[in-house]
Amino acid sequence: MGAIAMKIAYVHDVIYPYVKGGAERRVWEVSRRLAGRGHEVHIFGMKHWQGDDLVERDGVFLHGVCPPGSLYVGGRRSISAAVRFSARLLPKLRGDFDVIDAQQFPYLPCFSAKLQSLRRGAPLVITWHEVWGDYWREYLGKMAPLGILVERGALRLPERIIPVSERVRADLLGMGVGADRMEVVKNGVDLDRIGSVGAGETLYDVIYVGRLSAHKRVDLLIEAVGLLREAIPEIRCGIVGDGPEMAAHRRLVRDRGLEENVDLLGFLEDEDDLIAKMKAARIFVLPSTREGFGISVLEANACGLPAVVVDSEKSAAADLIREGKNGVLCRPSASSIASKVEGLLAGGGYKRMAGPSKEIAKGYDWSIIVGRLEGAYEEL
Repeated sequence: MGAIAMKIAYVHDVIYPYVKGGAERRVWEVSRRLAGRGHEVHIFGMKHWQGDDLVERDGVFLHGVCPPGSLYVGGRRSISAAVRFSARLLPKLRGDFDVIDAQQFPYLPCFSAKLQSLRRGAPLVITWHEVWGDYWREYLGKMAPLGILVERGALRLPERIIPVSERVRADLLGMGVGADRMEVVKNGVDLDRIGSVGAGETLYDVIYVGRLSAHKRVDLLIEAVGLLREAIPEIRCGIVGDGPEMAAHRRLVRDRGLEENVDLLGFLEDEDDLIAKMKAARIFVLPSTREGFGISVLEANACGLPAVVVDSEKSAAADLIREGKNGVLCRPSASSIASKVEGLLAGGGYKRMAGPSKEIAKGYDWSIIVGRLEGAYEEL
């Protein structure tokens, strides 16, 4: 543990593993490791469990701020759910915390956290997962100015901003955030757990793990499988995850006649089951055009899978790829994804990248990441 035992509060409206995503995974992984280092760690989020509002899990205190609501309405994050959580957070975020760390999205809870930060005299940190900027116009249409205003307002709140990648840091610099207010602390992988799980029985040539949201562009992967089937009729693809695009993806699989080639597996409750499925696969594909980091790429690498990643201006996941070592980059099109996958499958090329992929993942072990985060908190 570090030199100072701290009392740390994390604020995020959803908590892992009740909701599974990159931000949720980060908060949980760092929380339980910080608790193991002797710090008192609390997470404030929606209550997805039965029983008391306050429970302890793996040494971390979970606070159920309000009942869980529907996170998505019409494919977009529910504003009313964010408002409800933010309002209920105000009286719940009690305690003499040394640091309050709010996750940037969905923004509104950051303002409630700031009020409590001022009341309690605790410095506020905001962990920034991605910068939306002009994306608000696509996401909210006529209401985009409101989103832009809220994002810019949130930038003014914390004493310290922790971007999860260098690309997010660059975007924040472009929005006028001073370099002295930021310290990059990247996401990580649980190498011990991944190493302890064996490969599953079902073999997938290609696998995707993540939320099924529009910007993830899983439709491109499904279309790519349709193209690959012409040369590889028995091609198998596993899609792990759920979200607002699930129904649309089911229709696409059915319309393309890919029921024998594509399995939509939904979220897997058992983490070991997910790892086993990745270890039984050959190639990981991330077709997303927007990623603040891309934890799933590193997890796939740790399982020995090279990754095919879309090279997009707003995807920091592309920065994780060392071309030809732990994966390859492609354009955001079904044909480009299909071409890269076929190239890796041909002659067993993906096997030669398994060792380098694992070595690269070792540099992102959560124990390394938590040490850096602990140092950033102690400076405050």
